[in-house]
Amino acid sequence: MSDFIDNDIFSRSKLLLGEEGFYRLQNARVIIFGIGGVGSWCAESLIRTGLGHLTIVDGDLVCASNINRQLMATAHTVGEVKTDAMCRHLLEINPSADIIARHELYSAETAANFNLSDYDVIIDCIDSLADKALLILNATSTKSKFLSSMGAALKINPLNVEVAEFWKVKGCPLARALRDRFKKSGRKPHRKFQCVYSPELLKNCYPSTSEVGTSDKKEKRPNGSLMHITAIFGLTLAGLAIEHLTGK
Repeated sequence: MSDFIDNDIFSRSKLLLGEEGFYRLQNARVIIFGIGGVGSWCAESLIRTGLGHLTIVDGDLVCASNINRQLMATAHTVGEVKTDAMCRHLLEINPSADIIARHELYSAETAANFNLSDYDVIIDCIDSLADKALLILNATSTKSKFLSSMGAALKINPLNVEVAEFWKVKGCPLARALRDRFKKSGRKPHRKFQCVYSPELLKNCYPSTSEVGTSDKKEKRPNGSLMHITAIFGLTLAGLAIEHLTGK
């Protein structure tokens, strides 16, 4: 790493976090599932602050409809593997960061490929209801810090973004669908965990079934979403992770 990177890039982080806190961040391992409108900004914040080891997981390609809110999505990256485009961008920020890009979905078929206990923090930014529920169940069975994003679509007021424990999240259709799913299946998260959410639901805007989760087929239909909301979700998740890892 160049002297510039060594001496300057993280100088402001060290001033705030202290040498010990920054050392903890440099040596921590974080995994983010879903590198979209929320996860991409979360990854950006973690790497710019000084996280040393990050794994990003996503099974999609960059498409034109991602450009309005996803960090690595540009006219030049359309068609690329999302995790590859994101990894390249993050390494331009800190070439010495240990970044693992995994082009795959987290699902019942792939869950065994991930040893969640290897990570200090697990961050859920998954859209699919079934896959999100599975990750919540598996992540909360580990000792790792687990953080989750609830629905960031159909929101426009950034002042409504909040943090709450999962069972106390109010006004979020995705959280409600997850709780209903857990209750019906008889399988619930093994412990409490924090969520970023917004209770806002715009008038005359109707959520598709990706928010209410009536079926796995229908849940893939998109909802309208804007970067200033999805980014705040992602940056808030990063802030929670940084607080935990540095002891601040």
